[in-house]
Amino acid sequence: MSPFHFTGSGHSGDPVEGTRWGDPHTERMRTLTDWQLNESFRSTSGTVRWDRQGPEDGKPVVLLHGTPFSSFVWREIAQALAQQYQVFVWDMPGYGSSEKHRGQDVSLAAQGEVFAQLLEHWQLSDPAVIAHDFGGAVALRAHLLHKAAYRGLALVDPVALAPWGSPFFRLVGRNTETFEELPLSLHRALVREYVSSASFQGLRSDVSEQLVAPWSDEDGQAAFYRQIAQADQRHTDEIQELYPQISLPVMVCWGAEDTWIPVAKSHELASVIPGARLTVIPDAGHLVPLDAPAALVSALLTFLHALP
Repeated sequence: MSPFHFTGSGHSGDPVEGTRWGDPHTERMRTLTDWQLNESFRSTSGTVRWDRQGPEDGKPVVLLHGTPFSSFVWREIAQALAQQYQVFVWDMPGYGSSEKHRGQDVSLAAQGEVFAQLLEHWQLSDPAVIAHDFGGAVALRAHLLHKAAYRGLALVDPVALAPWGSPFFRLVGRNTETFEELPLSLHRALVREYVSSASFQGLRSDVSEQLVAPWSDEDGQAAFYRQIAQADQRHTDEIQELYPQISLPVMVCWGAEDTWIPVAKSHELASVIPGARLTVIPDAGHLVPLDAPAALVSALLTFLHALP
């Protein structure tokens, strides 16, 4: 199946042949549940689901999601960028539609290795990389520790500087075994409230449900607490001192109303990466791709157009 196809129904899974992401007519028919990644890659941390959209001869752009999210957060951004670029999206192992299993390594260290493997699988030698939240640390580790080469790197409200982790995140991290025993209905309500707190504008109920869905069954519940249990600040501590060595073009982009990672961190991060440009987006929280997609696309296109 062509990587440009998507499903016409969130229930049947049957592809609508001849449709291409970004086509205005088909976009009007899409629903939120149409977001589906049609390709697979067997990584060292499990099967990764991925897809691409846009012109096959376009310059490559790779989007990385954060936690506890999935590639769905890039839905509108990917559609806009795919008008000019070949856009790659993927769900990290343990997230979204990718494999989740007991004993799975979903740490920042593992995800950085998986991303380097994916770039090799895609045969991308110098893509532009756009990374949100936890994805920022993944992209930085792949570049600094695994020598992944990028044409440019845009970091959107990234996990990059110590200390990180919201009070809720740290609470759950200390008590994952207790939270794993929650009745499924209470777990779903907790995840829904947690995800919603990342938005300044407020999430529509259908968007919220799409973000919560991967965590909503028994396997998803276990996976949700597994990824929190494995979150370890030492994985950013290992690379933080290397940021002044970054020589590629970098943009740091931040939601002005981010309550998960304060906007003050944006100035700190931009100051330690040589030549980094800083863009602060008003009226946006941590979930900038959903709170302010138009403003974010504008900033990203300006950055991408300036790359060699």
